[in-house]
Amino acid sequence: MWNHTEVTKKLSIKFPIIQAGMAGGITTPELVAAVSNAGGLGMLGAGYMTPEQLESDIQKIIKLTSKPFGVNLFVPENPVVIQEEIERANQLLEPIRQRLGIKKKSHLPQINTSVFDEQIQIVLKYEVPVCSFTFGIPPRETIHQLKKNGIVTIGTATTVKEAIMNEEAGMDMVVVQGSEAGGHRGSFAEPFDDSMIGTMALIPQVADHVSIPIIAAGGIMDGRGVFAALILGAEAVQMGTAFVTCVESGANELHKKAILNGTEEQTVITSAFSGKPARGLKNEFIVKMKEHEDSLPAYPIQNMLTQDIRSEAAKQKKSEWMSLWCGQNPRLSKHLHAAELIEMITNQIEEIINKFHLIKETERLI
Repeated sequence: MWNHTEVTKKLSIKFPIIQAGMAGGITTPELVAAVSNAGGLGMLGAGYMTPEQLESDIQKIIKLTSKPFGVNLFVPENPVVIQEEIERANQLLEPIRQRLGIKKKSHLPQINTSVFDEQIQIVLKYEVPVCSFTFGIPPRETIHQLKKNGIVTIGTATTVKEAIMNEEAGMDMVVVQGSEAGGHRGSFAEPFDDSMIGTMALIPQVADHVSIPIIAAGGIMDGRGVFAALILGAEAVQMGTAFVTCVESGANELHKKAILNGTEEQTVITSAFSGKPARGLKNEFIVKMKEHEDSLPAYPIQNMLTQDIRSEAAKQKKSEWMSLWCGQNPRLSKHLHAAELIEMITNQIEEIINKFHLIKETERLI
């Protein structure tokens, strides 16, 4: 059976379909539980959550499902804070704040890397079955502690080199993120523009160089994409954009509508919103900030500076100032319940397999 893979076996799930742990409120407890209840693996995007928010959402998920689920965390980054960069960025952002009626920024962003350790302790406390990581590899002690407590660890890679690094660090599995993927790039070992390898080219190369199971991500929206990834050497797929437009998703309705009406040439890579390259639908904010990207503060400083703009823009229903993360395959997006999406995908795969069986049988009889 196509769905009997090393990943489904290790994670105790029915289908090799993982919902990406998208931070920022998209992965509601309802979405995570719906995906898990439908046979996939729901992932809570906890990158921006306080320990209290993380604990609360885990408690809600546990009430909604008895199936395995996971939590995705961001490996902390602590860039040098350059006052001149922050002042220059605030000057660029001030006209937008004025248009939205937001007060001028007066305080410096504060980076609190201790939150990550607190998040890990909560994952351990609730014995969350799976913990995945983006933006780098956590300390070996953290990986060891999670694995010692029976928690499956999953890393993220955008190149063969990064996948090998994840395996050497002790990760149980690795998400292989192709350049088609929506949202932030997971690159950490090399500059992102040297790591923009397409999913179809990346999967088989990684499969040939690591022994841990790989999970394909990037541009996968339906049964064709899932089946193709499995044929190329993946043991599962991770899908983000496909789940953003689901009924249970916490994405702003303007975000969902933009994806549902989006086309492939509208997605671009920008670091204007967060200081880290990410793929989303082009809008006025991205266009205005494009020429200044090289001078903006690094992640997560720029992300903190634009947080008030993104939040207020969503409240005022002004998508031109929102981060509309989206992969390169928006035309295949659907507005369905998560369970309906997974059922549609699995039915499509069965149809593909039956088609090939029919062709083979016909050839045999000729």
